[in-house]
Amino acid sequence: MRHRYECPLRWSDMDAFGHVNNVVFLRYLEEARIDFMFRLARQADSGAFTGGSVVARHEIDYRKPLVHRPEPVVIELWVSKLGHASVTVDYEIKDERGVYVNARTVVVPFDLDLGKPRRLTDDERGFLSRYFDDETGSTLDA
Repeated sequence: MRHRYECPLRWSDMDAFGHVNNVVFLRYLEEARIDFMFRLARQADSGAFTGGSVVARHEIDYRKPLVHRPEPVVIELWVSKLGHASVTVDYEIKDERGVYVNARTVVVPFDLDLGKPRRLTDDERGFLSRYFDDETGSTLDA
């Protein structure tokens, strides 16, 4: 299953060439990921990620320019790999005209009080495992 997030475009997202600046796409990914890992996880009453998390890695492939318009873009995200102490989230930023960005983020759960990474909880693993996308070959570490 994929999580779908509609992300508005802001005039300030544009660069001097009239399209969304490459670093702004990281903000779009963050908005979708926060909506997924915090809002959606808490609505599911899973207790997931209440202790914090950090980004360990980003990968982005820019497919075509995106220009400002009043309609939002759609960001679909799903879990592509679920380890014991990390989760890999894949994304597509797209609309009816096609895909603008494919991306991947590795997120590590983090103990804010101790200031160090931690393992995923059973609640977090349970929540995240529902968002594997069968079409993309997601993996689960046993």
